[in-house]
Amino acid sequence: MWDSFWNFLWSMVIIFAFVAYLIVLWYIIADLFRDHKASGWSKAVWVVFLIIFPYLTALVYLLAKGKGMSERAQAAAVEYKKESDQYIKTVAGTSPAQQISEAKQLLDSGAITPEEFEALKAKALAH
Repeated sequence: MWDSFWNFLWSMVIIFAFVAYLIVLWYIIADLFRDHKASGWSKAVWVVFLIIFPYLTALVYLLAKGKGMSERAQAAAVEYKKESDQYIKTVAGTSPAQQISEAKQLLDSGAITPEEFEALKAKALAH
């Protein structure tokens, strides 16, 4: 009975290590393609070593380029957010001038007060 338990436990450890390696491998490969300073040859060498000596190469890559990985990931996230915000603005089709114009129409119709108009105008100009 204990023998099957230890076999099961050992299998879980092996599966966990393999899944963890796959996740790390995914991040390393994504970082390789995100790194514009590295040449194609150096990227190819990293990939070959990741295939031949997977765990050792992953550990060396994380130690050698770990800080750069986080900086590139952060820069990519900022760029993605900027592009996403720009896309949302183009799809929404509202510019600050359009928002102020709509607020002015609401003010002229009496739907909002002059204070509310100024608040809407300030909000439109802030974005």
